[in-house]
Amino acid sequence: MPGRAPLPPRRLLLRAMAVGVLAALPGLSGAQASLPAGGGASLERSIKAAFLYKFLGYAEFPAAAFADAAAPLVIGVAGADELAAELARIVAGRMVQGRQVVVRTLREQEAPAGVHLLFVGGDDPVRLRHALRALGAGPALVVTESQQGLQQGSVINFTIVDERVRFDVSLEAADRNSVKLSSRLLTVAYHVHKGAP
Repeated sequence: MPGRAPLPPRRLLLRAMAVGVLAALPGLSGAQASLPAGGGASLERSIKAAFLYKFLGYAEFPAAAFADAAAPLVIGVAGADELAAELARIVAGRMVQGRQVVVRTLREQEAPAGVHLLFVGGDDPVRLRHALRALGAGPALVVTESQQGLQQGSVINFTIVDERVRFDVSLEAADRNSVKLSSRLLTVAYHVHKGAP
């Protein structure tokens, strides 16, 4: 469009993420994505699914979290079937840290045994409490999109700020869940809570 200034590189990254190519980017350098005015639930879902895939590359799990060196990284998704389907499409044929990535859609009340990243969709505190109880003390990166997600025990919680998908991190929950997060992930988080959120 004549007279329009070119978009700066960061803005171009955000636009690329918003059209669903975040999964092809090597990192999280533009770790926020603009949503169209008025919502865009489908786009928001796609952005969050891409973030979930990317989070795995910035999380370190203890060796005991895997049955053997060939065991896959398992993402469990509860309460967000459409996001699980989008995520399965994104991870198909991809490897993270030398491991295949597998997506499991968890049904209501299904225990998230064996998952490395657990995403609990929606803002249902009962679902989240049940999932965290069922998860137990095993190493897992718990990600939510709940208003009180971090306070209830998640490690990463999505939030919408100025029509952008952002995320907050609880280092206390990461330690409790035996997951080490890369400082590169923390630098692009909206808020990082070192103690109780």
